[in-house]
Amino acid sequence: MLHNYLRGAVSDLRLLIELTQADIEDIKVAQNDSIFERNYTKQELIKSFETKKNLIDQEMLGLKNEFPHKILNDLIDEEASRLLGEMKRNLQDLKALNANYARIVFAVSEFYSSLIQKIIPHEICDYKGNKTPQSSFLKIQA
Repeated sequence: MLHNYLRGAVSDLRLLIELTQADIEDIKVAQNDSIFERNYTKQELIKSFETKKNLIDQEMLGLKNEFPHKILNDLIDEEASRLLGEMKRNLQDLKALNANYARIVFAVSEFYSSLIQKIIPHEICDYKGNKTPQSSFLKIQA
């Protein structure tokens, strides 16, 4: 069963990597709808991975409890060790991709925030309570 859980976890991570790469490409060309459509799939994959990760932990804990005097590397075979290594690499790749994606999302967010501040005036209060308008590009009358 351990091999099945590991294969499933690796597969989930591969799909998450592919979806995140697609998100990065889509945000570069402002295809926001595609990104939002993938969110549900990504959330389900994350839940699936977490479930498989918990099952992997239970299997390994069971092995360790069955053979308490052996180290874990001696309890798993070569295939399980290879799959664990692949899972670790995929997690590292996904972490790097998500960090890159987060930087892009932050830059886009800052761009739109600054654009909104230039287009729509808003007031800022200083420490003394004085209100000063930030923009005169567009005046709003209520």
